[in-house]
Amino acid sequence: MSLSVSTPEHLKSIGLLQEISTDKEYVINYLMGQALERIAFLPFGFLIDQFRWSVFRGETTAENYNEKWWQLRCKHQGLSPPIPRGAADFDPGSKFHIPSNTPYIRYFVSFVIQFQFHKALCEVSGHKGPLHRCDIYNSAAAGKKLRDMLAMGSSKPWPDAMEAITGQRKMDAKPLIEFFQPLTDWLIEQNAGYDVTWQDECPPGTFSSGSGTLSRMTTAMCLLYIFIGFYFQIQ
Repeated sequence: MSLSVSTPEHLKSIGLLQEISTDKEYVINYLMGQALERIAFLPFGFLIDQFRWSVFRGETTAENYNEKWWQLRCKHQGLSPPIPRGAADFDPGSKFHIPSNTPYIRYFVSFVIQFQFHKALCEVSGHKGPLHRCDIYNSAAAGKKLRDMLAMGSSKPWPDAMEAITGQRKMDAKPLIEFFQPLTDWLIEQNAGYDVTWQDECPPGTFSSGSGTLSRMTTAMCLLYIFIGFYFQIQ
C-alpha cells in the first residue's frame, strides 16, 4: 500500500501535488528517497540473524561476540566502528532484537515480498507503465485481491497466502529490481570508472577500519548498487 500512496500519481490524485514531472532527475530523486527507506535497510536486516544463528550454532562464542558483529557489519554494510572495539564490548546488544532473542529475518523478507505484492496488485489493477509509477488507489480489482488474501488470516500457511495474491509460493526479488531499475542504471552510469567497493573483513584485533576506497558517491548509493548487484545477481 505504501508503495502506491507515495507515488507522484497518488499525491496528485488527492490534491497534494499540482503536476507530475517526467524529468529524469525528478524520477531519480523519488527513487533515491525510496531506496534510502527500503534498500539501505536490507544489508542490516540480513546480518542481524546471521549473527544470532552463528551464536546458536556455536560458531560464535562470548569471547568473539563483538568481533563477529563487526565482521558482519563490514562485510554487508561496509561499516566499521569510529573507535577501536574489543572483546570486552558488546555492540550487538545495542540492537534490541539480539538481547531479547527476537527473530529479525522477517523484516528483511517483508522488505522484499512487499514488491511482489505491489507488482501483483498493479497487474490486477490494469496498470501500464513503470512499476514505480503504479498507484492502485480506487482499483476495485486490486482491493478484492488484497482483501481475499487478508481474509485467510492464520488459517492457511503463509505460502498459500502469497500464492493467492502473486501466483507463486516463493520469495522473488525481481519486482524489487524492476522497481528500482532506473536508479540502478543511473548509479552504474555515475559510478563508471570508480572503485565502488569495500573490504569484506575488518582488520583483526582493533576492528577499527573495514572500509576500502569509495567513490564520490554517498554510502547510500553504494549500498544500493553493491547490495542489489551481489545479492540479487545483477551486474
